[in-house]
Amino acid sequence: MRTYLRDRTPGGCYFFTVNLADRKRSTLTEHIDALRDAFRRTLADHPVQVDAIVVLPDHLHCLWRLPPGDFDYPMRWRLIKTRFAAQVADDVLPNASRQRRGERGVWQRRYWEHLIRDDADHARHLDYIHFNPVKHGHAASACDWPYSSFHRWVARGVYTKEWGSASCPPPP
Repeated sequence: MRTYLRDRTPGGCYFFTVNLADRKRSTLTEHIDALRDAFRRTLADHPVQVDAIVVLPDHLHCLWRLPPGDFDYPMRWRLIKTRFAAQVADDVLPNASRQRRGERGVWQRRYWEHLIRDDADHARHLDYIHFNPVKHGHAASACDWPYSSFHRWVARGVYTKEWGSASCPPPP
């Protein structure tokens, strides 16, 4: 069994939800290459182990393991959001409040984070991430969604290709 840290200490494993400011847009999937670039550049300079990720049109979920001695996930998210926004700024106009603050208006200001407590908590969040495209009606099964780490987990033998479909729903 892995050791999971129970407070905000270096080396923790975290679940994140990050949303667009306008949840009616499809900016993340429409500009998936820009998002991948923002992640790649940020994580090259400030590595984390990405256990899982799913990108939907208006939000994303992921599981990150921070390196020992490091708990600065806010800096990583700031860089990812800033780099992505810089590439899609012409596509999303900020409201007046955001303009006064010099913000681009692409992302919600905050995000949700949850410190993973144990293996069962990790498994629940892994399932949640991979089933999310089905839950939101973007795909008939987890295997059908292209912007997901689900395919890596199938290759590892953790999931079958049928998992997360009508014939093989995830556990409650």
